[in-house]
Amino acid sequence: MVKQTVLNLEVIVVYLIGIDIAKYKHECTIVTESLEPVFPSFQFENNRQGFEHLFEMLSRLDPSIEKRIGLEATGHYASNLKFFLQSVDLPFMEINPLLLSRFRKATTLRRSKTDKCDAKLITQFLATQPFLPYPPQVYHMPALKSLLRFRDKLIRIRSDQLVQLTNVLDIVFPEFKPFFKRKFSHTALYILRHFPSAEKISRMNQYSFEKISNTSRGKFTYAQFVALRNLAKGSIGQFHPALCEPIISILTMLDVIETQIKRLDQQIEDLSVNLPLVTDTIPGISRISALTIWVEFGGFLHFDNAAQCLAFAGLEPSLNQSGEAEQKGKMVKRGSGILRYTLMNVSMTVIKYNPVFYDFYLKKRKEGKPHRVALTHVVKKLLRVIYQLETKQQSFDASLLR
Repeated sequence: MVKQTVLNLEVIVVYLIGIDIAKYKHECTIVTESLEPVFPSFQFENNRQGFEHLFEMLSRLDPSIEKRIGLEATGHYASNLKFFLQSVDLPFMEINPLLLSRFRKATTLRRSKTDKCDAKLITQFLATQPFLPYPPQVYHMPALKSLLRFRDKLIRIRSDQLVQLTNVLDIVFPEFKPFFKRKFSHTALYILRHFPSAEKISRMNQYSFEKISNTSRGKFTYAQFVALRNLAKGSIGQFHPALCEPIISILTMLDVIETQIKRLDQQIEDLSVNLPLVTDTIPGISRISALTIWVEFGGFLHFDNAAQCLAFAGLEPSLNQSGEAEQKGKMVKRGSGILRYTLMNVSMTVIKYNPVFYDFYLKKRKEGKPHRVALTHVVKKLLRVIYQLETKQQSFDASLLR
């Protein structure tokens, strides 16, 4: 029974509070379990005064009755509101927008969609679904998550800039990158900063070699110096002063990005120094990758088992069943894309350092699975290991793997 009736009067068991998130203003609807409005729907601004107005409205409700707050997962627009709700000890549930969309289609044929309709729809969803409140987080987790996600964006921008640098070099000095084994080492970038064309590299002298040798700490030999200079003299690349400018601009941007990444790494280290993290004890997983996995999951204590972690990460396969027919499809790929990207990347390094994971990968390949499909199986196995390590706070021990 969702309500009790005494003398034809409804006894309120729980308040259902739906909040539709927007950039500047949020819409709020408060109803009883029978979906009877408690107050008219109201708006509050996405600022301190707006949050205090929401809290004042909620304070008018009977304090002895449970409050269930639901809001749509809409990225960073709700970040400050979620932090506020946690600070005043009000539990809330984040709802997947896809679930709300399907719930709307299942409950009405009307195509009207307004903020009030959406807030009311959230209360209806709360009335029909188990209430799964957002897990309380350590106070610095949102900051860590923000820094790590921004760092990931900078890494991707850096990768894009290196691709652009390769494209320009294909015109001005196509032999340069193959000479450095197709990698932009610290020495290679130093040479490009000071000699951004084949013509200028061909005119390097003994003084130039000494500077390059000091930069590489002696790793760049005189024989390599001569070979690069001769390669530049016979290059098929085009030379024009204007073609040097993109190289100089790209290298300047790379310097700025590298400086910012170092700053972020220091801030991330300061925020995470006391975290009880053990995922980075797995060979092949760096501290940054381990932190990214941890914050994207929001910790592991609110998951009952590893299967829930797989579902949260969007790594479970879709399932179509009808009568006697049953078919498993591709990964659902819902949730955090950064989380899946990080898990896939660390899995490629983990199989290099651990025989059990490598043998498991080879087993899947021998079964006829493509590389990325086999790697996905490694990710699932790895995530089960991570869940056990983090929930039991144990360091990695390869001898315990099966």
